[in-house]
Amino acid sequence: MLLAANAAALPDSFDGRGGEVPPAVTLKAPASAIAEDIRLWVEFEAPDKAARQAAVDAGVSVEEIKPGAAAGFASPEALERAKDAGLKVKTKVSLRARFGSLDFPEKDAVYHNYKELESALRSLAASAPDLASMISIGKSTQGRDIWAVRLTKGARGPQRSDKPGVVFLGTHHAREHLSTEVPLLIARHLVEQRADAEIARLLETRDIYFIPMVNPDGVEYDIEGGKYHMHRKNMSKNADGSTGVDLNRNYAWGWGGQGASSRPGDDTYRGPSAFSEPESRAVKAFVEARPNLKVMLSYHTFSELVLYPWGGSDDAIPDAKALAAFKGMAGEMAKMTGYTPMQSSDLYVATGDTCDWAWGAKGIFAFTFELTPKSMWDGGFYPGAGVVQRVFQANIRPALYLVDLADDPYRAAKEAAAVVAAPSETAKGAAAQ
Repeated sequence: MLLAANAAALPDSFDGRGGEVPPAVTLKAPASAIAEDIRLWVEFEAPDKAARQAAVDAGVSVEEIKPGAAAGFASPEALERAKDAGLKVKTKVSLRARFGSLDFPEKDAVYHNYKELESALRSLAASAPDLASMISIGKSTQGRDIWAVRLTKGARGPQRSDKPGVVFLGTHHAREHLSTEVPLLIARHLVEQRADAEIARLLETRDIYFIPMVNPDGVEYDIEGGKYHMHRKNMSKNADGSTGVDLNRNYAWGWGGQGASSRPGDDTYRGPSAFSEPESRAVKAFVEARPNLKVMLSYHTFSELVLYPWGGSDDAIPDAKALAAFKGMAGEMAKMTGYTPMQSSDLYVATGDTCDWAWGAKGIFAFTFELTPKSMWDGGFYPGAGVVQRVFQANIRPALYLVDLADDPYRAAKEAAAVVAAPSETAKGAAAQ
């Protein structure tokens, strides 16, 4: 999860950062379960951003912010490094002791595992062959296809398009299953509502992609054996015997800098090099093959945030016109969702982020949404089946808004300025008195 918040703005409790479908391939043998999970849930004193940054730099994956404190996952080694850096620990407990076995409940069957997602995307593409096509953008560490569905008129599969493009990404982090459901449901909504005049216009004039599960191996492991495993990373085998790279620290823009661990056992391990992982390389190749892409939205959970670059630097992006557009879009989408808009690094600096790379390297207006819930104790990564439709409904308007803006994202700054310049009805009434 990527978290970001301005400490001064935090609430009292604030949480978390085709053509034809190719034939199925035989997967590599599934990975055996990761060795016994020795990670700890740690709560520590954090009166300011400096304390949070020190924890992140030591390898702690910060997941929850409270007034004067923060909490997250840490290996025993990361915890010792953080303590050596001056971190004052309030409580620590093993994951099993803190969260229990986290059985995968039958009532959560609404969430899609890898095979169910593949089947859903195939059905979606088949239901609207004039509009929808399905492609694989590459393969995961264990050989699974990373599936995308494309919605546009006049082009299928990998065919080039000059229409303004937008891409929605889900599940960079394995345990964030709600971030799979939202892009899948939005894609389905566009197909089912394609007779609606506004949606028909967007499908005719835009090139829209949905990649709901960037990290399929990690997703499959996280629910392996009918239990949740609180797994964040992919399933690469590291040189020290540990498992996984944090895909959202593996992108090249700023890779290797602050807030992304160099230690393989940490949840925020950045990998041995930028784009070392097949999943992040697949996203890179997908983007580079489509110069028409103008907008990106990467879904994560949890915290209810709308985040924009930079995540890897405290500095604002230097292009004032673009920054105004980012802020305009973030503000509008925050109004639509009730989420909090902010620059990603306002909580702490974390390098190698997807959206930093998309903007810095490719000039794509890229956002991260941290979806519902706000709190670990409201469900955290596993909020249950009951939230899915509600969160999907809250995110339809922002998705359509971004699709519409793909022709000229800078329009957002002009529209925001026009709203500020226009006198309110209250002010006009007062002036007339």
